[in-house]
Amino acid sequence: MPVRPALVALGAAVLLVACSGTDAATPTSAVEDGRTTITHALGTTEVPADPQRVVTWGWGSADAAIALGVVPVAVPAQTYGGDADGVLPWVRARLEADGAAVPTVLPDTQEVPVEAIAAAQPDLVLAPYSGLTEAEYAQLSQIAPTVAYPGEPWATPWRETIEIVGQALGKQDEAARLLEEIDAQVAAQAAAHPEFAGRSVALVASTPDAFYVYKPADPRVEFTLDLGFAHAQSVDALASGDSSFFFTLSPERLAELTSDVLVSYAATQQESDAFLASPQAQLLPQVARGAVAPVVGESLVASVSPPTALSLPWGLEEYVASLARAVQAAG
Repeated sequence: MPVRPALVALGAAVLLVACSGTDAATPTSAVEDGRTTITHALGTTEVPADPQRVVTWGWGSADAAIALGVVPVAVPAQTYGGDADGVLPWVRARLEADGAAVPTVLPDTQEVPVEAIAAAQPDLVLAPYSGLTEAEYAQLSQIAPTVAYPGEPWATPWRETIEIVGQALGKQDEAARLLEEIDAQVAAQAAAHPEFAGRSVALVASTPDAFYVYKPADPRVEFTLDLGFAHAQSVDALASGDSSFFFTLSPERLAELTSDVLVSYAATQQESDAFLASPQAQLLPQVARGAVAPVVGESLVASVSPPTALSLPWGLEEYVASLARAVQAAG
């Protein structure tokens, strides 16, 4: 699969998909005679009215299109969290529920598979959360109108990805309603768990190479705070000064990462168990208290890293249940 910047924290494999959306530019669009013009970081794209053959690239845009009732003709392979066909479980579940066939799955390559996309005969390519280069954008634009990211590559907030896809498909109102529905689900979980309110939380991942801590701008932190939690002040105190969405922490300083609850990401149960039993983890005060919410399994990790129109509802209950157990252990 394309390597997103956030895929750097669960080791050499693909880590957690998330990138800070704080610095993303706001996209601009205009509608005239049914055609939508969208200005993005790589240019200005005139989108045809009612596109019929949509191809998606990157993360989240396929989910948004499907959630808005448009099944792409081709989607990127997602090997981290996906099945043997490269299809994510929430995507397959929604397609089956809608009685729709699985789209063509594009080759699992780092570079944009231009020839495979051309073979799908698209009339629109959506890549608002991707790493498209200028050269790739130019190639794709010769095939079909192509919408890239509004600011930096791999840095579009997940809500904005849904909005951009809605604009391109002429479904702005539907996209707004979809976001309201997702926000309502998150708010309902927060209301069902008043014990979350004000509890401080830190989110981390450990690999053989480094220990990663996620900053407040990271999407997985943002929506965890939407559940009622408070950002752990120790994260700010320990963070490096760069604008990245994460930082690494040396073992001798782990005891300083204090919070009521610790969220820990791992690709497998074996990796999670090994980390929590390690001498390194024992330095963390949350581990000693049992106040850890493990997020285990590639699919669950991917569903919140960052969330998408389909993945957040899919993984929300399991994520909340893990948080609730950790809060209970915290006392």
